[in-house]
Amino acid sequence: MNQFTQFCLVWAWLSVSFADAADPRPNFIVFYTDDHGHADLSCQDVLDDIKTPNVDALANRGVLARHGYSTAPQCVPSRAGLLIGKFQSKFGVEANGKTLEGFDRELTIAERLQSVGYMTAQFGKWHLGPGPNISDHGFKHVFNQNSGRPFAANIQLDGSDRKMSNLPPEMYHVDACSKAAASLIKRYKDDPFFLYVAYRAPHVPLDAPQKYLNRFPGKMPERRRQALAMLSAVDDGVGLITQTLEKHNLTEKTLIFYIGDNGAPLKIHKRDTPGGGPGWDGSLNDPLNGEKGMLSEGGMHVPFVISWPGTIPGGQVFDHPVSALDVAATAAELASIESTPDDFDGVNLIPYLSGQNSDAPHDFLAWRWLAQSAIRQGDWKLLRGGDREYLYNLKSDLEEKHNVAGEHPEIADRLRERLSQWASRLDPPGLADGDMSKSATDYFDFYLDGKPATPLPEKFVPSPDAANTKSTDPAIPWIVRNGKMKLTNQGVQISSTNPDAKQQPFMARNGLTLTGPVAVSIVMKTPTSGEIGLSWRTSTDNAFIAANRVNVAATSSSDWQTVETVLPGESKIIHLRIQLPGDITSIKSITLKPATGKTVTLTD
Repeated sequence: MNQFTQFCLVWAWLSVSFADAADPRPNFIVFYTDDHGHADLSCQDVLDDIKTPNVDALANRGVLARHGYSTAPQCVPSRAGLLIGKFQSKFGVEANGKTLEGFDRELTIAERLQSVGYMTAQFGKWHLGPGPNISDHGFKHVFNQNSGRPFAANIQLDGSDRKMSNLPPEMYHVDACSKAAASLIKRYKDDPFFLYVAYRAPHVPLDAPQKYLNRFPGKMPERRRQALAMLSAVDDGVGLITQTLEKHNLTEKTLIFYIGDNGAPLKIHKRDTPGGGPGWDGSLNDPLNGEKGMLSEGGMHVPFVISWPGTIPGGQVFDHPVSALDVAATAAELASIESTPDDFDGVNLIPYLSGQNSDAPHDFLAWRWLAQSAIRQGDWKLLRGGDREYLYNLKSDLEEKHNVAGEHPEIADRLRERLSQWASRLDPPGLADGDMSKSATDYFDFYLDGKPATPLPEKFVPSPDAANTKSTDPAIPWIVRNGKMKLTNQGVQISSTNPDAKQQPFMARNGLTLTGPVAVSIVMKTPTSGEIGLSWRTSTDNAFIAANRVNVAATSSSDWQTVETVLPGESKIIHLRIQLPGDITSIKSITLKPATGKTVTLTD
């Protein structure tokens, strides 16, 4: 080999090394919150009880997208749309409970980024199949913690590798996801990365530790306090992760999205029931109309912040509509990923946010969710639910209080035609996929048509002096044996009538019709470590038998923990006993989810 050839080879090696060191492609972080209402960022300047200083800082360094939208008013489809970058009804994930076969066939943005050298990692809630299978969708690292129970993970909290298997929780799920994400940033500080940090907050069960609840003293609904506390934990996590980026000089090399998956579930009445299980999650959609489960603004107009210091000028409020679909399209273009026009329904937002393009990113945005469909073009929005149709000018009526379809029939016709053309490409095609459910009908009656809400049963009012073995309130249809029940704002406290006795207290409920297997989730705290025993009687049993019992460990802690198990078998369970550790056990929520049929809770 002559000297000239040697020189050329060395120069080529140095050129490649320099190119790698100066890789212009950014890192990507997506914070994705769960059932997080539009009002609940303090930078939205809607309510003064919410405190999110770290997300506010993101907005100050970047953009508050005032009209940011999810792709659906529900968890599963919105996540599928975000990760694929294509409207989810094109591949069959219309709503929760639909098959995920179409999602499994599609390429996620994680798979695309991984193929061009990005480290990819998922944290928190997945909801798109089994946790151990997350790595099949392009995520090298998985930390699937979203409760206080064991979870699928192939990394530790410190970011080190482990074999994919169930990992026992060491921290509150929100805090643990933040710590694990920060650990991976430190580990991969010299490599391009994509982090999908999907916090299960403030979605029920409401389970904020006391240290976060203490930040929100004073009189307020307890479910509101829980939501504020859980979102405060999320905000701390955003702070930890952004501080880690700054420590490693990655702030200007990292594009961050902070987006909610759908609006808050209010259940119309915002009932402050005890416990942290199903119901209002304490978050608020003000000033928007409607809630989760609707294509009104309250259902899918969500918190939406974008930050990339040095590229996107800070302190912006962006008033053109943007979509969670834009995340994948933006990342793909910035990462120089080859794509076809059919790969993404979103657009690269950076030219619009950096000032290169002053036009609106989208000509229109459209949605279909079961029997509802909607389209927004400019300030006009057409909303359909079953046979009902509404037209709103969102510039003057963001609250969707005045249906002006009768005053502007030509606009309604134009939008309906555009919506029909768009919906013809969905699977199945059309403006609706099924009929309006009873709950959707009730929501449309109340929020959009102004009809009175269906009255609730007498509201539960906790009695601090109650110590009955059987609740007289219809909201607590459980009895306690070998102990006393005290009703509190956070649920129930069970204490032993005789701490020295061998028999532990247990809660019982008869008259059930739960088709097995039954998934059980109990949010509780106890000063005594031990086992929670669940015994049941089926419709073919005359008495409780030893084979019908499972035990699950409970840890002594002053913080709320989620204990989960499954009652096996396919028989119908009619009677259940939950045996508790001694001393005082606090139960915030009980959820019994059968294979088919209605879920049973602490209050229902």
